[in-house]
Amino acid sequence: MQFLLEYKEDLLRALGQVDLKKIKQAVEILKEARDSGHVIFTCGNGGSASTASHLACDLVKGASFQKDKKFKVISLADNMPTLTAYSNDVDYREAFVEQLKNFAQKGDAVIAISGSGNSKNVIKAVEYGNQIGCKTVALTGRDGGKLGQVAQLNIQVANPHMGRIEDVHLIICHMIAYYFMDL
Repeated sequence: MQFLLEYKEDLLRALGQVDLKKIKQAVEILKEARDSGHVIFTCGNGGSASTASHLACDLVKGASFQKDKKFKVISLADNMPTLTAYSNDVDYREAFVEQLKNFAQKGDAVIAISGSGNSKNVIKAVEYGNQIGCKTVALTGRDGGKLGQVAQLNIQVANPHMGRIEDVHLIICHMIAYYFMDL
């Protein structure tokens, strides 16, 4: 029971340190993309890929169904044939950025999720997004890593434990998605 109590307390501390003003900024970026017909791209690796897919689903279905304004969201982690072809034939670091080169345009948004903030393929996607005029948002952990430095907006979970970081990232994504679902 002690472990569970400590986990819960650490999770609540990590959540309590998140800057809500930055989440509101992310909401505004997504609202602007939706209202102007731009695409939102999400990406991440491992658990962060799952969170990126979850956010895409929540926006495309939950925040768009039976609404006049619809989100256009693509999770770059979801097209397994493309992802694995780039990883095998080129380099895993190129797997997200090369997809963006096919689809992303100025004014689109890139949401990159990395607990360490140092995933090279995610960093490259954000750097490319910045280069072509996309809005870039990072969800990072620990010290934010390089991703936190290159993204235009970094929502950081300053906790050393990857489980807590991933927990809070999902909560942040729910806060964003449910902003559009419940209002």
